[in-house]
Amino acid sequence: MSESPDRTPLPRTFFDRPVLDVAPDLLGRTLVRRSSGGVMELRLTEVEAYAGAIDPGSHAFRGRTARNAVMFGPPGHAYVYFTYGMWHCLNLVCGPEGEASGVLLRAGEILRGAEQARPRRRSARYDRELAQGPARLATALDIGLPLNGTDTCAGPDAPLTLLTGTPPAPDRIRTGPRTGVGGDGAPHPWRFWIDKDPTVSPYRAHTPRRSTLDSRRPTA
Repeated sequence: MSESPDRTPLPRTFFDRPVLDVAPDLLGRTLVRRSSGGVMELRLTEVEAYAGAIDPGSHAFRGRTARNAVMFGPPGHAYVYFTYGMWHCLNLVCGPEGEASGVLLRAGEILRGAEQARPRRRSARYDRELAQGPARLATALDIGLPLNGTDTCAGPDAPLTLLTGTPPAPDRIRTGPRTGVGGDGAPHPWRFWIDKDPTVSPYRAHTPRRSTLDSRRPTA
């Protein structure tokens, strides 16, 4: 990174927009994770949009449940879910309250606190792999169900905060199908990533059988 990331917190109005506007605009932003173990910071490099009632790939496609209630707002909150009995995934709620949509945080570069992430991600050969995939990102940042519903706009002491960071130039943003999404939601080009960034996760199309961390199907 050739310039210092902007440390201005993102306001709630940033998230109170259509999910397909918010998702690519999250690239390059700084996610701050505060816990008893210290402070970690991550530059977002890959995300996926999920559009609720109009999106068969979304957890909220069939309406509100106890699991997905956070997705219905307010915007700017964290939606954390547990999947396959093994992994957590982190999403950011966006759009107007009452209309469920969210952005899955798929990958990023740890800018601060890598020493905290390494013991949680012992299989990572290099630091660029610490948060290379949605389950890996959540594991590296020690994110679990207790953070579900966290307000990322609550102030500087919140466990999760989004800062302005350094958004990439528009010509570096790429888009394509979401990883592991099948059925009617498969064709949507709602995965966004920073071109040639080494922390972006490998793309895998949907297949019936899943067995590895990267091939799990996290959706929001």
